[in-house]
Amino acid sequence: MPISLAEWLAYLESLHPKTIALGLERVAQVKQRLNLNPDFPIVVVGGTNGKGSVCALLESILFAAGYRVGCYTSPHLLKYNERIRIAKQQITDDELCASFGAIERVREDVPLTYFEFGTLAAMHYFLEHEVEVAILEVGLGGRLDAVNVFDSDCAVVTNVDIDHTEYLGKTREQIAHEKAGIFRKGCVAICTDNDIPQAITTQAQKVGAELWRVGHEIKCMPNQGQWDYSSSLGARSALPYPALRGRFQLHNASAVLAALDTLKYQLPVSMAAVRRGLSEVQLAGRFQLMPGRPTLIFDVAHNLHAAHALAQNLADMPAYQHTYAVFAMLQDKDIPGVVAAVNVHIDTWLVAGIAAARGATTEYLEHQLQNGMVRGEIKTFSQVAEALRFAYNVAGENDRIIVFGSFYTVAEAMGDAAPLAA
Repeated sequence: MPISLAEWLAYLESLHPKTIALGLERVAQVKQRLNLNPDFPIVVVGGTNGKGSVCALLESILFAAGYRVGCYTSPHLLKYNERIRIAKQQITDDELCASFGAIERVREDVPLTYFEFGTLAAMHYFLEHEVEVAILEVGLGGRLDAVNVFDSDCAVVTNVDIDHTEYLGKTREQIAHEKAGIFRKGCVAICTDNDIPQAITTQAQKVGAELWRVGHEIKCMPNQGQWDYSSSLGARSALPYPALRGRFQLHNASAVLAALDTLKYQLPVSMAAVRRGLSEVQLAGRFQLMPGRPTLIFDVAHNLHAAHALAQNLADMPAYQHTYAVFAMLQDKDIPGVVAAVNVHIDTWLVAGIAAARGATTEYLEHQLQNGMVRGEIKTFSQVAEALRFAYNVAGENDRIIVFGSFYTVAEAMGDAAPLAA
């Protein structure tokens, strides 16, 4: 059996012939053998974009309310430990190895995927350390995602857009059907999408879930530098805006308050905790502004919906003399769409390859930018870190550098940013 965390992670990658293999049969078998039957409330969060923001907001508010909250998210940026937290503290290497070992001892011949193994490890850790509530982020889709082996008390689908079409379907309706698979009978299902696919409504009706939609059953209204929230179960007024940047964060925060409304008798949360949680929430890599000059921004935007949100956030910032984009993406993403969405805001493209199996080569990205007739100059680099160093060398104090295109892109840049900014 592996000993160190590095050995365990390498071992997990070797267990299943596919990186992604959707289905609940394997993980359900091992769940049963481990007797992983949580008796605490669970909130499952799915959607195309915004899942991480909803999880972070919910975790921040529940933590501020004094609850021992477990949170399982993916992917990570720098360390696998980021995925599993209790009371905002990342799981240690030894604790991870212990949970992995518990799974391996009962797994026998069941070929779990990397994500399935991690999901079971998270729940094993939460049960061992007696959390009072758990937040589980869907990895891919929802209906057949490993997280869905655990019944939720409330489910959130942030939005639905075209992504992961090889697994979820080619249309929004097909993808929505997969994401709505996390809904449960007799529980509230929340959706933040401005244009809700019919499949979301149909699935809620089919399973007997109560659908709450932001802008309908859930209301949020700006009010003189603050905002007000209401649902059929409660109202909160004069709230601070979430510390996370972006216009859509108000929708995410409203979904979180709605989820708390559904759990109010199990997990009451004061106004003070809501205000503190909204004000103190943090989430790495989501339009994250780093201190210093030039302005450095990290954003994991890797699909069309996220790229439009990034473009809006860039437009909402004060004027800068020059904007440099350190850009790298996975080859199976909508590269032309993402580029077109942010093109107007970029003066110089610093294109790089990334160390990932599906990573687009520098040459391929350069070709895509040229075909898209981007307005800015294009420069190519072998690695993201090299592109970021170039940007720091040429950017002035009144310029900005945006690093985006993938979790891999941001992770590689983060490892190089601290010494450059010093």
